[in-house]
Amino acid sequence: MRFKVLGPLEVTHNGQICTPHAPKVRQVLALLLLRANQVVSTESLIEELWGDHPPHSAMTTTQTYVYQLRKVIAQHTGDRAHEKMIVTTSPGYVFRIDDRQLDFQVFKSVLEEGRVLLEEGCHLQASQKLRAALALWRDRALTNVAHGTLLENYVTHLNELYVTALELRIQADITLGWYRKIIPELGSLVREYPFHEWFHGQLMIALYMAGRRGDALTAYQNTRRLLNRELGLEPSSVLQHIHQMVLRAEVEEQKLIGSLLEEFTAQAAS
Repeated sequence: MRFKVLGPLEVTHNGQICTPHAPKVRQVLALLLLRANQVVSTESLIEELWGDHPPHSAMTTTQTYVYQLRKVIAQHTGDRAHEKMIVTTSPGYVFRIDDRQLDFQVFKSVLEEGRVLLEEGCHLQASQKLRAALALWRDRALTNVAHGTLLENYVTHLNELYVTALELRIQADITLGWYRKIIPELGSLVREYPFHEWFHGQLMIALYMAGRRGDALTAYQNTRRLLNRELGLEPSSVLQHIHQMVLRAEVEEQKLIGSLLEEFTAQAAS
């Protein structure tokens, strides 16, 4: 069986989709998957399902959801795999699977490989590896599962890892000099993550290095207005430094053009 949480929850067996339909069963499965090979207490499941207001039958109902999950697995595997996969152990349950069966674990492994390649200066290989990690994502994590307090924390962490992978891949691409290639993507990212200043900074750098200094300055002013209007803040010191770098380059270029014009004028007069 294969399990996917990087997008809608999905379970497949031999290419056949067998994702549970019942919302609460999906919620139980999602929490067990995100704590795969660790004991998840029954109390944790109850907290996830009902928060601070569990029904009197919470313990029995939770056991029923686990039974239904086992039944779904048994129906599609046709064997007793569910007994080895979902193990009852005090004070709850362990969902035993190989890391390769869960897209989240595969993503973490490939992300780490990309990070190491980037640190070693292997930028092309790092970019390729990080693209492979990002390709595992089909949407935001667990979009078809209700999130209690516990799942909400996990989903936030997963989505932050996605952004981290994006940052590393963009860092590799910029180091490779792929400025024009990534400008459209960075433009989309600053709209999707309007308060993520790192993306704004990389867009300014890419525009500047692609010879679009005016657009880089405009991007800074747009970001500055956004932060002032929405958060009452000025851009970070890093973003201001990038802005100053672009301004200095523009001034130096104007000086060079002025000098060349003076030289040309002097030659024409003589």
